[in-house]
Amino acid sequence: MVSVNEVKYIAKLAKLKFKDEEAQKMAKEFEAILGYFKTIDKFDLNDVNLNKYDDDLESVVREDKVKVFNDKEKLFSNIKSRRETYIEVPKIIE
Repeated sequence: MVSVNEVKYIAKLAKLKFKDEEAQKMAKEFEAILGYFKTIDKFDLNDVNLNKYDDDLESVVREDKVKVFNDKEKLFSNIKSRRETYIEVPKIIE
């Protein structure tokens, strides 16, 4: 069973805040998700060949092309803060 305290702990790690009712709802949803995993674990996959399609698949990677982007104002138009040509981001490690 997933407890409300565990939900609040996970939320704290993700820098989220939930009210008590929301945390209780999330605990039930987490429990349902874990129940699905328990159901999946019951499947017998011993006779399933997971490499069956490996020979038919081919990796497709496009060629990298270097382009110069001259419109720096357009490039930085959606950022909150910058210093010269550097994007400033908030500190996330405590």
